[in-house]
Amino acid sequence: MRDPRYSAKLMLCLGTIYLVWGSSFLFSKIAVTNLPIALFSAIRFLTAGTLLALLAHFWGGHRFPHRRAEWRHVLIAGFFMVFASNGLNTWAIHYIPSNQSALLNGTAAFWIAGLGVFGRRGHPLTRWSILGMLIGFAGTALMLIPKGDIRGSSVLAQMGALTACCAWALGTLYYRSIDTELSSLMFMAMQMCMGGLMLLTVAIAHGDPAHWAPNLSGLMALCYLTFFSSCLAYTAYGWLSLNATPALIGTYGYVNPAIASFLGWQFLNEHLSSLQLVGMVIIIVAVCILTLPGGALTDPKTLGEPKTQ
Repeated sequence: MRDPRYSAKLMLCLGTIYLVWGSSFLFSKIAVTNLPIALFSAIRFLTAGTLLALLAHFWGGHRFPHRRAEWRHVLIAGFFMVFASNGLNTWAIHYIPSNQSALLNGTAAFWIAGLGVFGRRGHPLTRWSILGMLIGFAGTALMLIPKGDIRGSSVLAQMGALTACCAWALGTLYYRSIDTELSSLMFMAMQMCMGGLMLLTVAIAHGDPAHWAPNLSGLMALCYLTFFSSCLAYTAYGWLSLNATPALIGTYGYVNPAIASFLGWQFLNEHLSSLQLVGMVIIIVAVCILTLPGGALTDPKTLGEPKTQ
């Protein structure tokens, strides 16, 4: 029988990454329009990582990494999940609309669920999960149909966003496969710090500090992305990575584009075609299938005992 506390935490964490990361595309677009890309990203993750690490240590009683293997794990995860994934996504959203960036990021669901069958903590897909993924793929394909002609200048940015999705999936599955005594909160905090330092190196090499001229819109977007998207949503995602199936984790890739597209339409005057709107509805149906009992939402015993650090 499923523990009600586990189910409540699962729904809370899923809701957090759905709503917060879905709205983050809007704030990322505002941020890259007003701030140097690499430097803003570095400040975001270094600030969030430091705050979460201090919170984990002094409030949660969790220790900092001290073994070489632990530093290696947070370094590798930081490279894939912060430096490569977020760095490429932030760069890409500077050149393409926020709703298109969100749609491209929807492919992360397929990478996570598909690659999640491999490895020591691999989890087989149920028939409901496969059906949900296929329906979700169809909906995403409709959403990716452009409203107008694809500009040649945006193709490289689109490839960057797709590469970022792959990097995110690899980082997620790497985190699931390792053995570490670090709490999930401390691990997420330190991977942010490592990824933030990599981004800071790029920012300095690119000369971003000389172009730092913050304004109110840019600073508000930076604060939202730091405290909500990084601190709150990354913590929720870290718990899900250890306590939910890859297919269920990947459902955020279906929901976030719908939220991002709506916000882009409301606040950035970005529009979707009728086919893309149909795709959004199909995606919601796919999420429902994946989260029904017997789908991707399985008893935690299937994954082993949940880790509650």
